[in-house]
Amino acid sequence: MNPLFLIIGIVVVLIIVIVLVVVGLRSPEEANALQTRLAEYSSRENPVTLEEIELSQPFSERILLPIIRQLGQFAARFTPQASLESVRHQLDLAGNPKGILFKDASTLWAIRIIACVGLGGLILFVTMIAPSNSALSIKSSAIKALGFALGGAVLGFMMPVMLLKSKISRRQDEIIKAMPDALDLLTVCVEAGLGFDQAMSKVNEKWENELSLAFGRVIAEIRIGKLRREALRDMADRMDIPDVTSFAAAIIQADQLGVSIGKVLRIQSEQMRIKRRQRAEKKAHEAPIKMLIPMAFLIFPSIYIVLLGPAALILVTSPAVKSTFGGG
Repeated sequence: MNPLFLIIGIVVVLIIVIVLVVVGLRSPEEANALQTRLAEYSSRENPVTLEEIELSQPFSERILLPIIRQLGQFAARFTPQASLESVRHQLDLAGNPKGILFKDASTLWAIRIIACVGLGGLILFVTMIAPSNSALSIKSSAIKALGFALGGAVLGFMMPVMLLKSKISRRQDEIIKAMPDALDLLTVCVEAGLGFDQAMSKVNEKWENELSLAFGRVIAEIRIGKLRREALRDMADRMDIPDVTSFAAAIIQADQLGVSIGKVLRIQSEQMRIKRRQRAEKKAHEAPIKMLIPMAFLIFPSIYIVLLGPAALILVTSPAVKSTFGGG
């Protein structure tokens, strides 16, 4: 077996293992810590000690997370403040998802450093233990080994950011798809006599998606004293979607000028539906161009092999062809 393919396979397996470990460390749902401890306390006859409470926590919360936080705080001292603010903004755009990877900006930087050093070191170790006759052996080609290790380190450093950007993209797509229906429900509630804040609360109660959660956060911020226009602007900044930005600007302008919010919502709803139809038409027009590459490089060669393969075999095994080439 070629050692090159063996090493490539090991590297791919290591990358998959790292991704699975990161995904496995993510907690799907974080229950209320206070309620959990109260339930645990009431279920026991003897009082729960602090040591028992600490041991009842998962391994990632007791061991891994404190180490990552310490490393993140150390890395944050040497990281520019603009980079930390950019990471915080990206976490807001992703909706601050749950899990160790997305705790805060310093934790994300720490995991990037760990992935960089870990993956680079693993690839360097694999190249060092490669057979001496291999092209990747450290004895025969140290430059290639260091190049592969450097590539693995860069890949490990960029993997958390790539995962974060994919979450941002999925969240923005979900919000864009939910905007027209949410505006329709807002319009119906406002025209039925509810206020704008109560209409947003209805959307938050009826649905369970990223947009309804954002509306719920706006309502909570308004209840604690923040102005409606500031809460809407902050919501638009946390999403960074042109549709949401125009919606927030229209509501703020209508509130300041005294225009009927019901009319503004109806106009916004119609515009959102027009934009959704235009996006669908755009994707329909882009489909043939996107299908051209897989058709040219994957489907057409397979068809040629299926159709022309038997004919080519018949021609090659034909006595007339053999005699012709033999005579030549």
